[in-house]
Amino acid sequence: MRDSLDAEIVGAGLVTSGQPWRGVEFHAALASTNTRLRELVTRAATPTGPYAAAPGARDGCLWWVVLTDHQTGGRGRLGRVWEVPDRASVAVSCAVPVTEPAVAGWLPLLAGLALSRALRTVSRAAGHELDPRLKWPNDVLLGDDEDRKVSGILCELVPLPSERPGAHDTAYVVVVGTGVNVDQSRDELPVDTATSLALAGATVRREDVVVAYLRELAALLRGLEGTTSGGSPAVGAVDESTRAAYVSACATVGARVRVHLPGGVEAVGEAVDIDRDGGLVVVTPSGRRTFAAGDVVHVRRP
Repeated sequence: MRDSLDAEIVGAGLVTSGQPWRGVEFHAALASTNTRLRELVTRAATPTGPYAAAPGARDGCLWWVVLTDHQTGGRGRLGRVWEVPDRASVAVSCAVPVTEPAVAGWLPLLAGLALSRALRTVSRAAGHELDPRLKWPNDVLLGDDEDRKVSGILCELVPLPSERPGAHDTAYVVVVGTGVNVDQSRDELPVDTATSLALAGATVRREDVVVAYLRELAALLRGLEGTTSGGSPAVGAVDESTRAAYVSACATVGARVRVHLPGGVEAVGEAVDIDRDGGLVVVTPSGRRTFAAGDVVHVRRP
């Protein structure tokens, strides 16, 4: 019998001094944490649970977290379905305000970097340190299980009209959705290219994964401070040190790759860098090309 996630442990670890997170909403089952959080930040729904009256609720639930034991309608990039058994994984979304839409392209990369650091830390504490590897733009793989995928990240940019009378400016929030396979057996995974922390040899609590991940994400974002048009704290442009940290951790950089584009078009070459906007730079036979995450179906090694 798998245990239900203890939302109080998560709340105590995140909604605390020195952290930007303002509230945690937990559901035993939910179609999509991203959808629920999008409803909260656009005020199409009212927060529930012990943090419903928190100050963050009056700020449109910015920096809020939604998580569930069982996500029944999870989605990946390009509308792919993410299916998991009840209580066997982490399904969590957080609302990160950004200063401008261009910043959104970096959020899946930074979330992946934060998660890879968290998984290494949590698994080390559990007695079996794992080797997470980043696959641009939004996957975390485990070298301990033949680079199978343990996590996928889906980010959605949500525009929020200004509440100031007569103003025409727009605030933006990125809803960062993350799924992590924690306790699945091999036959509970939908494809052979997927894995779980348990299959890779690490037995960890889901609460520890969520808290470690969002603390790592907060640490990465802390150096990118900006403000929204309304004056609220938000994430600004990614600096060179943060870009370099991602590049050094990304297994895609330095590898020969096949980039699959919409319409069946492919580009083959060596991935050499991540540019200032989070795009993958590939040296192809026809020259140097840069691919944005939104323009790519997937990237694989030939």
